[in-house]
Amino acid sequence: MEYIPTIGLEIHAELKTRTKMFCGSKNDPDEDRPNVNVCPVCMAHPGTLPVINREAVAHVLRMGVAIQGRLADYTEFDRKNYFYPDLPKGYQISQYEHPLVSGGTLNQVAITRIHLEEDTARSQHDHKTGATFVDFNRAGVPLMELVTEPVIHSAADAVDFARELQILLRYLGAGDANMEKGEMRVEANISVAPEGGLGTKVEIKNLNSFRSVERAIEYEVKRQSEVLSQGGTIAQETRGWDEAAQKTFSQRIKEGAADYRYFPDPDLPKLVLSALSGLSNTTEIAATLPELPKDRYERYIRLGIAKDDASMYVREPVLGDFFDTAVKTGGWSDPSAIRLSSNYIATDLTKMFRDSEKRETGIEQNSTISPENFARLMQMALDKKVSSRGAKDILSIMFREGGSPQVIADKHGLNQKGDSTDLLPIVQKVVEENTSVVEAYRAGKVEVIQFLVGQGMKATKGAADPQALRELFIKTLHT
Repeated sequence: MEYIPTIGLEIHAELKTRTKMFCGSKNDPDEDRPNVNVCPVCMAHPGTLPVINREAVAHVLRMGVAIQGRLADYTEFDRKNYFYPDLPKGYQISQYEHPLVSGGTLNQVAITRIHLEEDTARSQHDHKTGATFVDFNRAGVPLMELVTEPVIHSAADAVDFARELQILLRYLGAGDANMEKGEMRVEANISVAPEGGLGTKVEIKNLNSFRSVERAIEYEVKRQSEVLSQGGTIAQETRGWDEAAQKTFSQRIKEGAADYRYFPDPDLPKLVLSALSGLSNTTEIAATLPELPKDRYERYIRLGIAKDDASMYVREPVLGDFFDTAVKTGGWSDPSAIRLSSNYIATDLTKMFRDSEKRETGIEQNSTISPENFARLMQMALDKKVSSRGAKDILSIMFREGGSPQVIADKHGLNQKGDSTDLLPIVQKVVEENTSVVEAYRAGKVEVIQFLVGQGMKATKGAADPQALRELFIKTLHT
């Protein structure tokens, strides 16, 4: 029997704010000294009172508008009660019945809700001594939780969704969502059942890389399917992911909402967002949004560039900005000109970065080449002032040394030669040096003309117009 997986995701993302969710302590994910960004509020000293971070609320509402969700008018914060060393209050301030955002879609996946809560502290285990230390710098950091509907049916689709959310968070400036730093964590709820049904749900907690998300889901789908096909039953539980063993393991029986004893936090006010300026009007919020990833992708496709190039520019907006500025500088409307520029960026320029010491810095920190000079080089290629080979050589020099493409072309003799006066001596020399090829051509093997053209291009260091060179070879060989 074939078992069909059904997957829902719960994704936590730390928000980019100046201070923590309910206090004035600094929100700094890069702080490596333990327990320096703390205060009596986030350390839960008796008698302290929390205050809601307006910036964090605004981030979540902007996210809600971006996914076309419904913004709440009335919302409140609740206490989620459980005891763990990384939770100083003995409860977490979260949202239960009244989330900030309901509904919406992202990457064709339906969203259930988006709500705000505070992050926990970070436990650090010393495996040599067996001791555990707690760093409270993260305690109280604003945490957005997004919950999807259980409508995902493969590990690959789950990863695609998580990547899309990461990109959107970065576009909105809501968070960096670096999974390796723990700024975005994924939990997957997985069940398998015969087609048309739903099975017992198992949750996998704290997946901290896209690779782990994919492999953990694939493993769990296989595990549950094997248990059911052997006549067993699936326990509703929380499982972890063992990266070294590449398998999930049981952690605890899954808690329900009743176990957390949710109730409204008496220390925080209820929020009626319509009474708060700038936090309720969907049209006003939409006007503050940048071009969203899906809109940017569709714009690139309309320009006629390759889908892979469009996806890369969306994933790496600095590269997309470089392309956009180059197109604007060139003033191109001809699709062929736009595609040519994209091809050089996506193929040649990105390869130069990958192969160089600058691969860790990116185009935005590379002062040796500008999109404006890149556009001028592309225009030279379009106007056939330089050949394709010449354009690549000029781009390489610009990448290493900077400078104007025209100055480089003049200095290195890379301007395209199309005049027969310049090319004829080169053609005659190539013909003299390749008598066997010439004889083969005259005997009817016309395809060898390409070899002669190649030799001519080599002799001119790529500066010759290949078509003019070809015509001149044919004329010479027929006289």
